[in-house]
Amino acid sequence: MTEIKTITTDELNKKLQNGEDLLLVDVREDEEVAEGVIPGARHIKMGDIPESLDKFDKDKEYIFICRSGNRSGNVAHYMQEQGYKVVNMEGGMMNWGGETAPKK
Repeated sequence: MTEIKTITTDELNKKLQNGEDLLLVDVREDEEVAEGVIPGARHIKMGDIPESLDKFDKDKEYIFICRSGNRSGNVAHYMQEQGYKVVNMEGGMMNWGGETAPKK
């Protein structure tokens, strides 16, 4: 398997605070995102990713997020195999110290 790019929660938080336009995808389950998501993140459950490929653009880079970094890592590997540019947020929401918002 090809190496997946990663970003730490602190690095991601700095990029967001600097106003960078990032494409965040939260792959947790509904009850998990009900506790809050990183502002601007799109919620697409891990199990819904294969039938949601038409919502992604192969020219853009996506940062995948889950609770601990494992599920998002699996999604990142899958998406990379499909030809998408991906980054996995290490440590997931358990390590996230930044702002969260209610899921929209």
